[in-house]
Amino acid sequence: MAMRFSRLTPRSAWIGAAAMIALTILGTPVMAGFVRHAHHRYESGRPAYKARYGSWDVVRPSYRVNPLHAILLHTGRVLLIDGSGEGATTLDGGRSQSTVWDPATGAFRKIDAPEGLSGGGHTQLADGTVLIAGGTAGRDMPAGDAKRAGGFMTVRNEDPHQARNVPRGTLFRSPSGVRYRSRTAVRVGAARTVADDTTGRVSVVAAESRVLVEAVRAGAGGVTNASSKYALPGLESQGGNTLYGIAGKLGLDKAAFRGSKAAYVFDPVTEKYTRVASMNEARWHPTLTLLPDGRVLAASGLDADGQTVPGASEVYAPDTGTWSKTLAHAFPTYPSLFAAGGRKVFYSGANAGYGPTPRRGSEVGLWNLKNSDFTPVGPPKDPDALENASAVLLPPAQDHRVMLLGGGGVGESHATTSRTAIVDLDDPHPAFRQGPPLPQNTRYLNSVVMPDDTVFTTGGSTDYRGRGASDIRTAQFYLPAADIFVPAAEPTVGRNHHSEALLLPDGRVAVFGSDPLFSDKANSRPGHFEQRIEVYSPPYLFHGRRPHLKLKGSSDINRGDEITFGLPDAAGIGRVRLMRPGSVTQGTDFDQRSVALDITRRTSGSLTVHVPDDPALVPHGWYMAFATNVDGTPSTAVWLHVRPSA
Repeated sequence: MAMRFSRLTPRSAWIGAAAMIALTILGTPVMAGFVRHAHHRYESGRPAYKARYGSWDVVRPSYRVNPLHAILLHTGRVLLIDGSGEGATTLDGGRSQSTVWDPATGAFRKIDAPEGLSGGGHTQLADGTVLIAGGTAGRDMPAGDAKRAGGFMTVRNEDPHQARNVPRGTLFRSPSGVRYRSRTAVRVGAARTVADDTTGRVSVVAAESRVLVEAVRAGAGGVTNASSKYALPGLESQGGNTLYGIAGKLGLDKAAFRGSKAAYVFDPVTEKYTRVASMNEARWHPTLTLLPDGRVLAASGLDADGQTVPGASEVYAPDTGTWSKTLAHAFPTYPSLFAAGGRKVFYSGANAGYGPTPRRGSEVGLWNLKNSDFTPVGPPKDPDALENASAVLLPPAQDHRVMLLGGGGVGESHATTSRTAIVDLDDPHPAFRQGPPLPQNTRYLNSVVMPDDTVFTTGGSTDYRGRGASDIRTAQFYLPAADIFVPAAEPTVGRNHHSEALLLPDGRVAVFGSDPLFSDKANSRPGHFEQRIEVYSPPYLFHGRRPHLKLKGSSDINRGDEITFGLPDAAGIGRVRLMRPGSVTQGTDFDQRSVALDITRRTSGSLTVHVPDDPALVPHGWYMAFATNVDGTPSTAVWLHVRPSA
């Protein structure tokens, strides 16, 4: 039997063709991704989704903001200290920009700022002012090929009889055979001879000059993370073993930073900076740690020559406005330090990792400021992946437990870890135990202590500075009581190097910055500093009415005091926390902590709590008080000032 075919009309043919084209387009990865994105936007806007995962909102500043530092002030505003970002050509002598952002109104205001604040350390003092010390005195970053690793080579001449000329294009060879060429010519003077007055022995002090070098081979093969001695094959006949090069990290980021001795105090009320006494040592990327007696410890950093400060630490006394030298211990830059009671400081191992020499002081442990004894603590898993790790004092602070999260290998290493680890500093023999892993390998993670005794973590990347489009657009909560992570809503903006996150007084979290090395997966286009701010509203803000906390009496309190709050639903309050405002840079928050306040009395309309009298637990200064109900929903914060005793 012959088969019969129906004839297609032009209209039906067009409809069929359009249907086939639509099916084909929908089957492409691009369209599939669009559909998934649209579906996620729909789902994330639903009340049930927000109540389970929270919600993100993007804030676009009214002008260019490149925040490298974010500090919550007791006025409720946020101080943002800008830098140029590491993709800029120069910062030498450039003026820093500061911005005060009001999360309540959304207003941004530029304020006059001293030069070179970016790269400094900071902490909040007892009166609520912010001490900022160190920073960028200058940065050497000549133009070059972004695809070739490089940096500054120190050329040494040990010949006391003559100077040496090192022409442009001179070859430098590492012990492993990696080769670099100089981009400029340099002259190295003759060495000096020095005679010992006692023994008469003569020693030679080498002359030194610096020169920028770039790898002969493009790509990651030219990256060197270890300090090495370099031969000059083309000049061996002239200099022999007396002429050689020394360099530490030679990477795709060729910047060489020089530290500053300058120190300033920022007043949150007048929103002005005041110069105070300079430090004894220049420091770039130092850590400032508030001690129980109200003084401030300054540790680590790069000095005025861009070299690692050799362990020299110092202490700032706010009452006299002076710095004094103290005992020494070597740490990498921006070491994550926690005052551990008495005269001890705990180094968690997390750090920013910059420096031209091999990483010093990488061992975790307790440092005694009385006698400089350093007691090692049982190390975490992946001890070689601590750069750009996050470290946080778990809530409540009375438990004295520190958590370490993620991190990467030295410099531009691809190594990254999902490891978390927790140490109990009250243990007679403290050692890190393994915690639940992060969802994926992460460095540059930001961790924020929340009023409901959870820790919110967000952002980061799986490679150095987001290389290879490796930003992680996920967030999660760590639940200390259950020792697990649970997912949160996914942020829109990727964050890596130079990012920060802060708890706001209304219970939200603001996330700033990001300074990627490249802007594409092929690593062929330079990255750009992320200017958008993203604000996260946690699930507890979508669970119904919040407790309304109102202070009865003065906001000035003393350690050991009892404080009474007016609270219509006092019977439903499960916990009250005293939370120190955050002060964060490089994903490291030097100040945040959550102190549990014992509830001593309840009435139908009030709640009385007791403030611990331990100075190591409650340093003097401003705090946010949050009351959280039994359903896990916190109040908006009430500001309290734990004032110094007379």
